[in-house]
Amino acid sequence: MLEKLNSCGDDFIPSYLHPLFGANNDAEMFSQMVWISFFYTLSVALSMALFPAPYGRYSSSKYGFLLPAKIAWITQESPSFIMPVILLLTTSSAFWNSTVNKMLLIGFIIHYVNRSIIFPLCARGNEDTPFIPYISAMAFSIFNGFMQGHYLLNYYLYDEQWLTSPQFIIGFTMFCVGMAINIHSDQQLIHLRKPGETGYKMPVGGLFEYVTAPNFFAEIIEWTGFAIASCSPPAAVFAFFSTVFLCYRAWHHHHFYLKKFDNYPRSRKIIIPFVF
Repeated sequence: MLEKLNSCGDDFIPSYLHPLFGANNDAEMFSQMVWISFFYTLSVALSMALFPAPYGRYSSSKYGFLLPAKIAWITQESPSFIMPVILLLTTSSAFWNSTVNKMLLIGFIIHYVNRSIIFPLCARGNEDTPFIPYISAMAFSIFNGFMQGHYLLNYYLYDEQWLTSPQFIIGFTMFCVGMAINIHSDQQLIHLRKPGETGYKMPVGGLFEYVTAPNFFAEIIEWTGFAIASCSPPAAVFAFFSTVFLCYRAWHHHHFYLKKFDNYPRSRKIIIPFVF
């Protein structure tokens, strides 16, 4: 039974996904997926230069019927870690025994378990999510979760020497530090509100004294580190997407706070301390 389950994905990917992307093999499929991600990022940059992504504080029924915030967040983000788990169970997962492959994939999964389950359950007073951005986010999570998971499980094998290489040590350290700062900053935001409160308060303390969005800054560090540690095109294009999306998101948040709070520190940068 287990062997039959493990062969499902091995048959499905070449039979259905390769043709879907106009590819003859995994190498061509990854090339197509990376280019799709790249051009999608450019479209996101253009869109967010004009208006903020319509969820959270910018939520609007103009973009479809509204879904409960916690349910929407959990279900739209969870595919990011569910897809690698499905691949682990339904493909040969030939490279799962590699220490580096395993560390990278487990790090990716841990981030998204926190992001998609722990964070929304702890968050207070979230606005409902419109259907269109919800579906868009879910589609991206499925796409990126598959791309990162399949690359690490079945496409590229990192040998044990990679574990002591400068790029892996530097990159994975950045990833871990970024994740720690990201989680800490999220907790600071969560505890700005008391249970039952829904209004917005001015963030203070820690890196919030220097930038509006240290949680986003930390996540950029995290995915840049992931890209350096893996030196993979899928990780690199995801780091590019994260940087573009989070910089624009931080920019919109910064101007939101400036308008909402007359005493918001004008010296506070947007996302990168002392720089931007």
